[in-house]
This record gives sequence, structure tokens and C-alpha cells, in this order.
Amino acid sequence: MSQKNETTILALALLLTAAIVGGGFWWFSNNGTKIGNNIIPNQQLGNNPSLQDRISFGEKSFTPGDISSVKKEGVQAIAAKSYDKAIANFTSALKLNRNDPEALIFLNNARIGSSKSYTIVASVPFGTDPNAALEILRGIAQAQNQVNTSGGIKGVPLRVGIANDDDNPEIAKQIASNLVSNSEVLGVVGPNTSDSTLAAGTIYTSGQLVAISPTSTSVKISNFSRYIFRTVPSDFMAARTLANYMVKTLQKKNAVVFFNSQSNYSQSLKSEFVSSVSLEGGQVASEFDLSKADFSAAKSLEQATKQGAEVLMLAANTETLDKALQVVQINQKRLTLLGGDDVYTAKTLEIGREQAVGMVVAVPWHIDGAPKSDFPQKSRQLWGGDVSWRSALSYDATVALIAALERNPTRAGVQEALLSSDFSATGASGTIRFLASGDRNAPVQLVKIVPGSRSRTGYDFEPVR
Repeated sequence: MSQKNETTILALALLLTAAIVGGGFWWFSNNGTKIGNNIIPNQQLGNNPSLQDRISFGEKSFTPGDISSVKKEGVQAIAAKSYDKAIANFTSALKLNRNDPEALIFLNNARIGSSKSYTIVASVPFGTDPNAALEILRGIAQAQNQVNTSGGIKGVPLRVGIANDDDNPEIAKQIASNLVSNSEVLGVVGPNTSDSTLAAGTIYTSGQLVAISPTSTSVKISNFSRYIFRTVPSDFMAARTLANYMVKTLQKKNAVVFFNSQSNYSQSLKSEFVSSVSLEGGQVASEFDLSKADFSAAKSLEQATKQGAEVLMLAANTETLDKALQVVQINQKRLTLLGGDDVYTAKTLEIGREQAVGMVVAVPWHIDGAPKSDFPQKSRQLWGGDVSWRSALSYDATVALIAALERNPTRAGVQEALLSSDFSATGASGTIRFLASGDRNAPVQLVKIVPGSRSRTGYDFEPVR
């Protein structure tokens, strides 16, 4: 392909990206306010003012964009400890926007008021990836709402805090230090990325506070700590499933991989895929680093074609997804496309469009892939539409913490419960049990991009049957 054509395609892709920020699946819709000053109840924040702007139990909204006046009044009411007014405000806010998980969490916190509660905190990347943050919070909010409306944890309600870690390992560590120092916090859901989980995990471990990540998949997290758990399968499972599909189902044996050398997740998925393809009798001819300043989608594809590649594996992370989608556009459906779970976004459908049709992506869960579970129906009733795998696995992480708190509502008790051989809970994606490594032994779902209307983009991810 000529340099001129490549430039034209990339320019169009960038224009599309700019046009659709905030668009895509309904579960990506945003409503919120700027981060401002904050009064956090029962928090021991020390002398770091930036942390005061990063943790909220309802006194500030992190969700970007304009917020309704009633939600703004609810935030102000919680800050003033006017809980009855906050309840009325957040109830009205949810009537205006029913799929706002932040508002539902704040509503449940307002109902608790100053009463006794058990506290957990979600560590999510509102500042850098608000879409992922909202997806994660939908699962947490659903679990909190479910337990609190059914009587709480042996009569005690669950209070949820939200911490904005920006998917930044250093900020995640600062937040972890803060949460460890607050004795009321009994568990954490998050962080989102593997890099942040590994960084903050050292602090949670030394402080003996359990953190369950619903989205961190790096193999480095296995056996990392007896305080770090996850409800999402590791990259080993995703890579093995994709490699098996490539060699056994597609009958293709030669692949190239696109990855980000600066991302723990991307490195992990790439390495596991290379190993798994080799074990299946195939080979990975080349690895292309999306993070390099001189990366060229056209040149990479030209090299891959010369090497006889039949499959393009996209092990991109969020930061390099745009470059991976350039590869999709320039490929023009010539070589078969595979992808890791970070490719499962509305942006892939919006930008990839017809060129992405047929791409197979490995995800931990799909709403149409678990027909026996009642979670899809309940989540649709609550939010008014479909939720993603991030919501389902965050729900599972919260349900696991709730089940552990029912056994023993202390930090030590939570950890002991999760590691117990007889621990189990029922989540969105089936039974939740943890191995001694902190991993959950769960399968991976393959989904394929097809034309469709459910996502409102003209394209959908559907389970591979």
C-alpha cells in the first residue's frame, strides 16, 4: 500500500476517533462532574492533598461530562451529611440516567448515612479510562445494591468508596497506602491494569489488606501475594484458547503478534500466545511493538505477508489500541484477525467496522454466553441494557468480598475466607473459588465481530458457537 493511501486511512481513523469519543455501547455513556475539593468521612488522608481529590464516598463525582443538577445537589448533600436530601437527589438522578453506577453507589451510601457499615473501595481509572471505570463500577454497584436491599451482610450494609487511580502504578500505590491506613476499609476491588495491580499489590500485601482485581490478567499476578486475588482468568488461559482456535479450528499455523512492550498485560498475553501456538504445532513469525515511535502499520503488514503470515494477533492494550486498529484498517480483511480482551471495546466496532468483521477476541465472559445465569436478566433490568465482561467480573469480585465478610468481617478474616478450601460464592460467571495462587480457575469465551444492532454501532461481539 502506498504511503499516501496509508496516510489517508490513518487520517480517517483519527477523525472517526475524535467524532466518537464517549460513543459506542450504551454502557460507555458518561455523565458526571469535574474532580474538585472533597470531604471524606472516616478517612485518614495524611498530608497528601491530591489523595483528597481521588477518593469519594459520595462527596464528589468523578464521572466526566456535565451532570444533572439533582446529582450535583446529591453530592453536596452527602458532603453536608444531609442524607435524606441526598437520597431524594440520587433517586431523581437515576430516573434521569438509570445506567449511572456512581449515582447508584452514592444512593446506597446515603441510605447508610452514619450507621454502622462494612466498607470496601473500588480502585478505578476515571481520569484516563472513564469507560472502563464505569463498566467496573456497574458490577460493583449491582452487587452492593443487591446485598443492601436484601438486608445487608448479616444485617450490616455495605458502603462503597471510589478511588480514581488513573491506571497509574504510582498513584495506585499512593491510594493503596491510604486505604491500608484506614482501618475501616476491609477490601478493595481493583486496580484495573496489571501494572497498577502489581505496583499497588506490594502495598496491600505489606498492609495485609485484600485486593481483588476483576480485570488484571498478567501471568505475573499468579502467586504474587496471598492478599492479591482476581476474578478474571490469566493471560495463559486466553492465549491457550486463541492458539487452539487458530490451529485446530481455523487450520492456520503461521501468525504475527502486535503488542506493547511497555505494558505488563500486553507483554504477558504476547508471550503466552507465542508459547501456546508453538505447543499447538504452529509458529509466530514476527512480533511488532506498537509502542515504538517508528511503528508503521503498513510496513508491518508488508513484512508479515512476506513471511507467509495467515493470522494477525492483536495483543494491544488500551494505550496502543488506536495503532492496532490502524493495522485492522490497512489489513482490509486479508489476514485473519485475533485479539485479546483489551480489544473488546466500542472503539474497535466504531473504527474497525467492516474491516473488523470476523475478528475473534478472547474475553472472560459474554452476556449471551451464560444462558443458565440469572445475572444477564438482572443486570438488564437494573441498567436498561447489556453490560460487558468488566461489569460481570467486578460483580464477582464484590460478591466474593461480601461472602468473605459474612464469614468474618475483619481484614484477616476476609483473607482467610478467600483462601479457604471450602470457600465458594455464586457470581455472574458461575461459581467463584480461588486457587492458592490467587487465581480463579475459569474458562475463556471467544467472541466474533459480526454485523448487528445491539451495540448501536452497526456491529456486535457475539459468542463463537
